[in-house]
Amino acid sequence: MTRLLTGAAALMMSVALAPAAFAEAHGGYVIGVSNTVQGNGWREEMICAMRAQALVEPDVTSLIVAHRNTDSAGQLEDINNLIEAGVNAIVLNPSNPDALNSALEAAMAQGIVVVAVDAGVTVDGAYILSNNQEEYAYLGARWLFEQLGGEGDVVYMRGIAGVSADTDRDNGFRRALAEFPGINVVHEVFTGWQQDQGKQQMFDFLATGIPFDGVWTSGIDNVIVDAFVESGAPLVPIVGADNAGFVGQLSSVEGLMGAAVTNPGSVGGAGIALAVDILNGNAPDSNVVLVDPVLWENTTEEGRATLAAAQNPNLDPEWPVSVSIPGWTDYTMEQIIACKGPGEG
Repeated sequence: MTRLLTGAAALMMSVALAPAAFAEAHGGYVIGVSNTVQGNGWREEMICAMRAQALVEPDVTSLIVAHRNTDSAGQLEDINNLIEAGVNAIVLNPSNPDALNSALEAAMAQGIVVVAVDAGVTVDGAYILSNNQEEYAYLGARWLFEQLGGEGDVVYMRGIAGVSADTDRDNGFRRALAEFPGINVVHEVFTGWQQDQGKQQMFDFLATGIPFDGVWTSGIDNVIVDAFVESGAPLVPIVGADNAGFVGQLSSVEGLMGAAVTNPGSVGGAGIALAVDILNGNAPDSNVVLVDPVLWENTTEEGRATLAAAQNPNLDPEWPVSVSIPGWTDYTMEQIIACKGPGEG
């Protein structure tokens, strides 16, 4: 049975079998999931993709899901509890590339497969399946700087300091910045990948009256557009992710110039599929698998057509419209929206 466990104490289980013995006894794999950001649309889609993919994997009998807002210390505790629970694999979105190594090493020493999704870890032997975060930032930043003619002031809205996905995106952003010396970052802020926080930060900066010419966001995007509209501030070019709300705004908000860079939360489901492949002896040649992003802009006819085709009114506005990854995920749209894993009915 799939369970959502929001606290470390809830993870304690009586099962303490070795992973192989547990799988043999139950006729399938038990997969543990660890995530440290709750209430963010991207992460919620990631968790639902994990559940949906586990549901269609015939070799997976259950998930144990630790999904809560916590830090590296809390995630270490969650991973250690998953090890004690006897899981066959752990699929995690790491809070830090280095801080979890002791627990991940302990897991692999017991034969547990470790797959990091969305962001990397540095421990030897772990697998990483991630959207190409550096390229994600570079594509969007380069587009924004080109729209400004290579001159102007931009607001740089990042994710969570110290998380490898944010570090990779910062590398990509600054790679683009180096190509456009006339661009100046007038304001840099960490949103925590939280919609309410990012929106308030934009309200606060708009209230200062400091002029700027564009905004790059780390996936907190539709609420940034809302802040402009609600405050009556003149719109500037905005870059975000392929979240359903922002994709819709790029087609519907008059005067909005922007671009969405794909960053599917369904990479979580791909991580489940990869873990099963490895458990079944079908590991990839490389320990790192990257999903390359593409950019959809509303400033060209082709881009507008792509954005129109990508819209999905059935999705939460904070969910990416890229709800599947061809070649990796096998669930249906209905299954990911239902967000039910094995045994949840």
